[in-house]
Amino acid sequence: MKLRIKKQTTYSYAGKVSFSPQLIRIFPRVDLFLKVVNIHFETDSTSDIQYRRDLSDNLVAHCFYPNASDKLTFRTELDLTIQERNPFHFLLDAHALHIPCQYKDAEIFALQAFLKPEENTSLPSPLVPSAPRPTVETLVNINSWIFDNISYERRHDDQDLSASQILKSGSGSCRDFSALLTEALRQNGVATRLASGFVWEGDKADADKRASSAMHAWVEAYLPGAGWIGLDPTNGVLCDHHFVTTAVGCRHTDIAPVSGSYYSSAPVASELTTKLSVEKVA
Repeated sequence: MKLRIKKQTTYSYAGKVSFSPQLIRIFPRVDLFLKVVNIHFETDSTSDIQYRRDLSDNLVAHCFYPNASDKLTFRTELDLTIQERNPFHFLLDAHALHIPCQYKDAEIFALQAFLKPEENTSLPSPLVPSAPRPTVETLVNINSWIFDNISYERRHDDQDLSASQILKSGSGSCRDFSALLTEALRQNGVATRLASGFVWEGDKADADKRASSAMHAWVEAYLPGAGWIGLDPTNGVLCDHHFVTTAVGCRHTDIAPVSGSYYSSAPVASELTTKLSVEKVA
């Protein structure tokens, strides 16, 4: 499968402002199943762009702007070749056959940041089984419960909602779905990290598409023997070749497509516009 991804993000301001370094996380994490054929990224012509790897081995563009401006634009074009992948094609190690996983000491040492729940939240019993259960079946059930019981809505503010807030409202964006699943899996003793990127939904009915027009968020759980396994509670599935991961991390700030600030001596109104297309070309 070949995908062509085009993304443009534009910040417009009522007057000229100065910018802090902007961190851009929109570059695919390449593996044996995904090959980047062509990549083009651009921003203001006067900027200095430095590409670096962060703690999670995400490729991040650090953009520096010497001049003030009333507009900031990022344009990205990607051509990708992706092999089909069965998300259930793995075998677990013996100590990972049931949840909670019995991680070995070396695994706990490496995964401790992804094991600690963010809050002391009482979750519904379907999200925290009372006795050890088969790992894959339990993960699928928890992922499906969130998909079935939380209504999807687009939310454009950056506020991070707690698991209890999401459960109380009964609705949320993909960021909220992933936050709730992360909390549930960590409370079940499963090392879990957040992920963001692109999703191709061209084979779905328009009414069922939730991620084609914007960047998407999901989670990855570490299962000994299988490695990091992607789960998308917004769509109630395990992640296959339709998902293109661009960033992973412990918190949502670690996977944000754009991070940075602007400065002005007086309040300045701003507006954000984005365009995204994810198309299958072959």
